[in-house]
Amino acid sequence: MTLLSAPVPAAAAEEPGSGARAKGAGRKRGSRRQLGVRIAILVLVIGWLVLPLFAMLEFSTRGNYGSRSLDSYSAILNNQNLIDGITTSLQIAVLTVLGMLLLLVPTMIWTVIRVPRMRRVVEFLCLLPLAIPAIVIVVGVAPIYRWMGQHLGAFGASALTLTFIDIILVLPFAYRAIDSSLRAIDTATLAEASRSLGAGWPRTILQVIVPNIRGGILSASVLAIALVLGEYTISSLLSFNTLQVVIALLGKRDPFISVAVSFAALVFAFILLFVITRFAPGGRRTQQAVEEPAA
Repeated sequence: MTLLSAPVPAAAAEEPGSGARAKGAGRKRGSRRQLGVRIAILVLVIGWLVLPLFAMLEFSTRGNYGSRSLDSYSAILNNQNLIDGITTSLQIAVLTVLGMLLLLVPTMIWTVIRVPRMRRVVEFLCLLPLAIPAIVIVVGVAPIYRWMGQHLGAFGASALTLTFIDIILVLPFAYRAIDSSLRAIDTATLAEASRSLGAGWPRTILQVIVPNIRGGILSASVLAIALVLGEYTISSLLSFNTLQVVIALLGKRDPFISVAVSFAALVFAFILLFVITRFAPGGRRTQQAVEEPAA
């Protein structure tokens, strides 16, 4: 009597590791597609950012008969109005950063630690300038600036008084940057630990909490500087000669110098952003390989 062997099922005939290999191959294909999409998005973003810069550089270096010249950049140092506008804008930027940090950082820290119910109120007040157009702000503060110019002498007529408006304008962006850093740490626990060790509130804020949110503070500072250097509407309507106002006036007489100054300002902002991201906490992330013990 002949014994017939039963047919082996297809699933049983497969090798034990074939399913895992198929899953691994599928994951590799998916990761490659994701990598390709990321590279395509990165190329588009870089092209969108870099191509205008190349166009500005090409236009500002045009010379006679198709040659290239740096006369537009050398003329920047020979224009006293432009130098004064750059100096004024940089001074306003520094004062704006200091005023914004002195106003916002202690307020947000105190709100998180002591009065968390007021966090929504502070957020609403800080984000409110986004809903108010610049022209409306100018109409509202113009009488105040007129009074300051008439009664406060040189200080009231100085362009540095734009710091008060710029602090308000940068609040929405600075708030988001600092708030993200505060949410990443346990602020209340750090404050309680510092206070239990005998530190006062100023020391707790400056030596314990501020170093842990340094990344958010640096990001808020970069955003504030970029906004001040690019602000035009309020300065123009209040008749203050800041960088953007001088650039607009130069564009009517010599567009090459105007584009050269704009290009230099953008490059300065990019360099500043790179420095901040390079030296801020988390900017340099080192990956350490962890070796698992062999089974």
